Amino acid sequence: MEDIHLTQFSDLGLAAPIQQALASEGYVTPTPIQAQAIPPLLEGRDLLGIAQTGTGKTAAFSLPSLHHLSASQKPRKPHHVRMLVLSPTRELASQIADSMRAYGKNLKLSVATVFGGVPINRQIRQLSTGIDILVATPGRLLDLIDQRALSLQSVEIFVLDEADQMLDLGFIHSLKRIVPLLPKKRQSLFFSATMPKTIGELADRFLTDPVKVAVAPVSTTAERVDQYLTYVNQPEKQALLTMKLREFEIGRALVFSRTKHGADRIVRHLSAAGLASGAIHGNKSQPQRERTLADFRSGKVPILVATDIAARGIDVDGVTHVFNFDIPDVPEQYVHRIGRTARAGATGMALAFVSPDERGNMRDITKLTRVHPTELPLPENFVVEQKRLPLPAMASRDDRERDALGARGRNDGRGGGRGRPQHGQVHRGGTNRETSRDASPRGSMTHPQGGRGHSGQSRPGGWSPVDGQADRAERAPRPQGERMAARGDRPGGGNGGGGRPFRGGGNRGGQPGGGARRQG
Repeated sequence: MEDIHLTQFSDLGLAAPIQQALASEGYVTPTPIQAQAIPPLLEGRDLLGIAQTGTGKTAAFSLPSLHHLSASQKPRKPHHVRMLVLSPTRELASQIADSMRAYGKNLKLSVATVFGGVPINRQIRQLSTGIDILVATPGRLLDLIDQRALSLQSVEIFVLDEADQMLDLGFIHSLKRIVPLLPKKRQSLFFSATMPKTIGELADRFLTDPVKVAVAPVSTTAERVDQYLTYVNQPEKQALLTMKLREFEIGRALVFSRTKHGADRIVRHLSAAGLASGAIHGNKSQPQRERTLADFRSGKVPILVATDIAARGIDVDGVTHVFNFDIPDVPEQYVHRIGRTARAGATGMALAFVSPDERGNMRDITKLTRVHPTELPLPENFVVEQKRLPLPAMASRDDRERDALGARGRNDGRGGGRGRPQHGQVHRGGTNRETSRDASPRGSMTHPQGGRGHSGQSRPGGWSPVDGQADRAERAPRPQGERMAARGDRPGGGNGGGGRPFRGGGNRGGQPGGGARRQG
């Protein structure tokens, strides 16, 4: 697409009420994706956008959509919506809705969100009078459709955000159920951080002669962040994290854990060390997640520990440090993580703790980003300081065994990897149980998906009662063919029954349409 030389939002031709809202928010100059996407979207074109979180893509699709909806005001039809935005996670859905409310605050347009983790009856009542803009996760959206609380026949604009993450979470079958329910005459927008073959095929199927916009390649995003790594044995990562958090002047720090239980364990140790932190992941209830995010945004809790999936949609200014406590299996995921710092011209630092079995993953990351992180050695007094760190009062036996073993391995070489981690040794003995459950060492795998749940039991995935997402889905993305869809977002649609919605009282376990089991 040819370059579009626009310097201010006033050049884009948006409706006056929208420009007023942008001015009140302090928006003057559009980002590259906004400058390239808004003009063709105002013309009604379909769009395929390749852009990462933080590039301004929410405003890129929100502003022209609000312009269109306000220019053709229509009476709201009960149980119908005019614009549908699909999001892979609750946090991202809430963030998109909040942004659209801010941009459209001078317009008489209603905005609603629907996702799992909250009572469905409240959402049914909200939709009963009709909504202009609905932001939804696929699972709960299908629940509402199956209960005949929602129709998509009036949708004029359809937006699929974070399309690659949708596929990573196993929502492909849900998408294939949802799209045929939309009117053929509509404007469709797909946004994705990456463009795997599956996304390209999906775009070809559901977009009509789309404009293609690509901004911020992953390598350039990584180049803007000061990157460091330290080679360390897995059981010693917690002590290293605590020391680094004390050493640096932290504004806000994001810590990425591979698993939900790992995130909780990190928080317990940080709390014992007197460092205020909170965790966000799929096992947390929606009120808990919202409360923790609010505390992080306000600065009350400066350290947020998150899994990759729960972190989607966290767009918080002022993140000064990103810690990769566990190295992701997929290189692009690393770029998403560190891209949450060094925003809006600010500086940022990313630190990766690389255990011996994660060296291959780190090599893949440097190959993608073409950036070689600066190696930081372990602190000189690491062994002594590690012993001094307090353990949580409620630490599990695994926690205590792992920490004791990590410190002992540095002194006598027993059970701790026999020497420095640079030699590629992996801890044995008591740490195997811990790492197999929460760190999922890749030394025993030939591909990321591994084939074991975090508890070490052979199973395709452990269903989360809160998210409706597989427990192992809180890891980095895996090849699509090996992924299991989340419970209630399984192949066959949103009812767990081969695509046939439950009718009337013919529900399962008193859950109409399977609504309480599938929570996007």
